[in-house]
Amino acid sequence: MDDLLLQVEPMIPALRRYARGLVRDIEAADDIVQDCLEKVVLNWSRRRDDNPRSWVFAILHNLAVNRLRQDARRGGSVPIEDVPEATGARAATQEDTVYGHEVMAAIERLPPDQRSILLLISVEDLTYAEAAKVLEIPLGTVMSRLSRAREQLRTILETKPSGGSAGRPYIWRVK
Repeated sequence: MDDLLLQVEPMIPALRRYARGLVRDIEAADDIVQDCLEKVVLNWSRRRDDNPRSWVFAILHNLAVNRLRQDARRGGSVPIEDVPEATGARAATQEDTVYGHEVMAAIERLPPDQRSILLLISVEDLTYAEAAKVLEIPLGTVMSRLSRAREQLRTILETKPSGGSAGRPYIWRVK
C-alpha cells in the first residue's frame, strides 16, 4: 500500500489536469479522477509495469471517454438555475395522466422477457450489449425481443379503447 501511495499520489494533479482538459467540466473531471483512483487501488496488484503512470492515465482516459459517450447519448445538461421558468415542468393534464396509466398497463401486459428488454433499453438507457449482458442472452435475441416488444406495445396501444373515437387509431406512434 505504501508503494501505491508513493507512486500514485504525485500523479493526482496531472490526472486532474488531464481529466479537466478532456471533459471541460471541473466537477465531472474530479469525479472521473476519483473513479480512476478507486480502480487503481482495486486493481493495483494487476499492473504489469514498475512504472504505473501510463496504466493510470489509460484508466483515466477510458473513464473520460466513457463519460463523454454517455453524456452524448443523454444530451447536454443545464443547471436548474439557468432554465427559464416558462420552460419548466408543466402540470400534467388529465389526458396525460390517463395516457401514462394506459402505457404502464400496456407494458404490464407484455410477456416478462419482452417487458424486461423494453424497460432496460427504453427506460434505463442501457445499450443492446449491456442488456444482453444483464439478461445473459445473445445480442441478436435482445434485438428480436425488443422489436417484438415494441410491435406488441404499439398494437396494444393502438387498439381502440372502449368509448374511443371510431375510425382513428388511439395512438399514433410508440418509440
